[in-house]
Amino acid sequence: MFQIQPLTPTPTSAPAPPGPAMDPAAKDETEPALSPGSSCPGPEWPEQERAERLARGAALKWASGVFYQPEQLARLSQYRGREVQRTSSLEARIKVGIRQGLQCWGWAAVSQASLDASLLQSVVQSYLEGVHTGVWQLARALEAVQGAREALSQARSLLGGMAEAAQTLEPLREQVGRHKQLQALSQLLPRLQAVPAAVAHTQTLIDAQRFLEAYVSLRELEQLREDARVPLGGLELPVFEGLGPLTEALGWAVEVAAGAAGQLAREDPALLVAAVRVAEVEAGRTGPLRQPSRDWRQRFLRALQEGLERVHFGTSLLPGPGALAEWLETLRVALPAELATAEALVAPCCPPNYKVVQLWAHTLHGGLRRSLQQLLTGHELGAADAFALLHWAQHVYLGPEMMGGLELGPDADVSQLEPLLTLENVEQLEATFVAKVQASVVQWLQKALDGEVAEWGLEKEPDTDPSGFYHSPMPAIVLQILDENIRVTSLVGESLQRRVHGMALSELGAFLRSFSDSLIRFSRNHLRGEAIAPHYMSYLLATLNHHTALRSSVSVLQLDGMASVALARVEAALDELQRRICRLVLEALLAELQPLFAGLPSRRWLSSPELLDRVCERTASFCRDFWRVRSPAVQLLLAEAERTVVLQYLRALMQRRLVCRGADERTQAAERLRHDASQLRELFLGLGLEESEQCAPVLLALRELLNLDDPTLLGLEVASLRRRFPDLSEDHVSALLDLRGDVSREQRLAALSSLQDGPPPSPAAGRRALFSLVPAPAPALSSCLPSGSCA
Repeated sequence: MFQIQPLTPTPTSAPAPPGPAMDPAAKDETEPALSPGSSCPGPEWPEQERAERLARGAALKWASGVFYQPEQLARLSQYRGREVQRTSSLEARIKVGIRQGLQCWGWAAVSQASLDASLLQSVVQSYLEGVHTGVWQLARALEAVQGAREALSQARSLLGGMAEAAQTLEPLREQVGRHKQLQALSQLLPRLQAVPAAVAHTQTLIDAQRFLEAYVSLRELEQLREDARVPLGGLELPVFEGLGPLTEALGWAVEVAAGAAGQLAREDPALLVAAVRVAEVEAGRTGPLRQPSRDWRQRFLRALQEGLERVHFGTSLLPGPGALAEWLETLRVALPAELATAEALVAPCCPPNYKVVQLWAHTLHGGLRRSLQQLLTGHELGAADAFALLHWAQHVYLGPEMMGGLELGPDADVSQLEPLLTLENVEQLEATFVAKVQASVVQWLQKALDGEVAEWGLEKEPDTDPSGFYHSPMPAIVLQILDENIRVTSLVGESLQRRVHGMALSELGAFLRSFSDSLIRFSRNHLRGEAIAPHYMSYLLATLNHHTALRSSVSVLQLDGMASVALARVEAALDELQRRICRLVLEALLAELQPLFAGLPSRRWLSSPELLDRVCERTASFCRDFWRVRSPAVQLLLAEAERTVVLQYLRALMQRRLVCRGADERTQAAERLRHDASQLRELFLGLGLEESEQCAPVLLALRELLNLDDPTLLGLEVASLRRRFPDLSEDHVSALLDLRGDVSREQRLAALSSLQDGPPPSPAAGRRALFSLVPAPAPALSSCLPSGSCA
C-alpha cells in the first residue's frame, strides 16, 4: 500500500497485488483496450508501469515466502479473505484520489462506472497472477518431495540388502577375530610359557624378603596378563591363575614388615624402606578399569598400627589380678622408648605424610585405652589395682615422665585425644577403691577392738606410759589406719580423697559405737558376775584415756577447707562414749557409797562425823587411780564424782529420816552441814578438783535455811535459795522444812508461796541442774553430763 499523490499531467497509478504479469491473450474480450499494466483508460503513463512492476515483484516475493512450506496452504483461505478486505480498502481510496484529481484537471466527464470496472479488473488480474505463481511453485515442491520419497525407498531397499550381506559375512568376521587372537598369542607364546617359572621365582623373592625385585617381577607378570587379555576380549588365560595368590602373598609380606616396623628400624631398616616403597608405588599406580585398586598404603599403615598394639597390648600381655601396677610400670618405661624409636629410626624410613610420630602416639594411646576398657569390663579390680590405675592414668601418663615429655615433640601430644578413662570409668574405679578400702578398714578396726576388749579381762593392770598414765596403742592404730588411707588418696585427686575421708569418718563413728557397746557388755558381765574383771575400774579409766587420745587426734582427719557433717557425727559419738564411760565409773562409785548414805541423816550423824568420814575414805580409795587419767578427762571425772557424792548427800536429806526436836538439834544439823561441806571440799581439792567446779557449797546454802532462828523469815531465805538454785522445787523445800521440825502450817505455806512469787529465775550460764536430779521421794541415778558449776 502506498500514498496517492496528485499528478501534474497524469493521474496517480493504483497499486497492484503481488504476482507475475498474466498473458494478454487470457484477458477477457469485454475488457477495454488499456495499456499493459494500466488500471484506467487513458494514455500510457510511465510511472504507472513502474509502480505496477514493483508491486507485482513485491507480491511475488511475499507469496513465495508465505506458501513455500506445504503446511501453509491450509491457511490460504485466511490470506485470501484478508487480501480481499485490503483490496476493497485500496480501491475505495484510489477512487477517491482519482476523483479528486480529475476534478482538479477538469476530467469530471469520465464516468464513474468505467473507473470502477477498470480498477477492479486490474486488482483481480494482479492477485490471480500471484496465486498462479504460488500454485506453480507448490506443484514444483510436491514433485521434489515425491522424488525424495522415491530416493529414500530405494536407499531403504539397498540397506536391507546390505544387512543380509553382512549376516552372510558374520562367520568370516568371527574367523578373522580368531585369527587375530591366535596371531597375538603366537607372538606372546614364548613369554606365556615362562609365566609358571616367573611366578615361582617371584614367590622365592617374596620368601627371601626381596620386596622390590618381587614387586618388579609381579608387575611384569600383570602387564603380560593385560597384554594377553586385550586380544582375547577380556578373557584371562589359566596360566595366570596363580597371579592373584602371588599378589596377596606380597601384600601380606609387606604387612608383616609393617607390623614389625619398630624392630626392623633397629635391625634391618633397608627391609622396612623396601616395604614402604612397594606400598607407595602400588598406592600411586593406576590399575586397569576392570581390576579393583590395591591400596597397599592403607594396608601398610593398618598393619603398622595393629603390630604396634600387638606388641604392647596383646591379650596375652594384659595383667591378671594384682599385677596391674607392675604392668603399668612396664608401660611407663616402654611407651616413651617406643615413641623415641619412632622419631629417631622409623620416621626417616617413611614419607613425611605418614606422620610417624603422631601415628605412633595415637596408636599407642588408642590401644592403651581399649586395653583399660577391657580390664574394667573384666574381673573386678582390687583396691591396690584401682588406686594404681587412677593415679597412673591421671598423673603419670600425661606427666613429664611419659606423654608430657618435652623431648617427644608436639607430634606426640595426646592431650587433645579422648582421655584414657571416661568419667564413668573414674566413678567406677573410685567406688571400687572406696568399697575395698572400707572392707579392709572395717576388718582392721574390728581386730584392734577385739584385741583391746581381750585385754580387759586379764590379770594384769593396763599398760602405762612413762608419765604413769594408762596407755594403749589402740587409738594410735585406729587413727593411723584412717589417716593413711585419707592421705594416700591425695596422690590421685580431691574427688577420691573426699570419698575416702567421708568413709573414714563414717567407719570411725561406727567403731566408737561398737567400742561403747563393748564397754556396756564388759560392765554388765562384770557386775552380774558372769565374767569378773580383776581390774575392772582400771580398764574403765584406761578407756577414758583412749577417748582423750581419739578426740585430740581426730582433728588430723579433717581436710583443709572442708566442713564435714561426718566429722560432727564423730565428735557426737566421742561425747556419747565419754558419757557412757563416766556413767559406768559413777555407777561403780554409787554401788560403794549408797550403803554408807543409808544412815544419813540420823541422830548419830548429828553427833559424830563418822558417817561422812567413811564416805570420804571410800571415795578417796575409789578415786586413788584417777590421776592416771589424762586431763581434761580427769577433771570431768572428779567433778562428776564430787557431784555424785553431793547428790547422794542431798537424796539422803530429802528422805525425811530426821526431824530436829529443837533449836539445839537444828544448830547441830547446820553445823554438820558446814563441817561436811568443808570435809568434801578438802577431799576433792586433795584429789585435784578445783574449788570452782565443786557442788559441795550447796550444803552451806541449806545450812542457812536450818540455822535461821525466826521461822517467819523462811520465805525470804527460800526465795534466796530459789534464786541460787532455780531447779529447787516445793517438795525439796518441804523436805528441808520437815528437817527443821519447827515450821507451822501457815509458815510452811508462806515459805512455799515465795517460790511462786515473780517469774521463775533463769539458771546461770554454765551451771547445771542439781535439785532436779534429787527427786522426792524416789531417788534416781545421776547422768554423766558435761561438767559445769552446780547451781
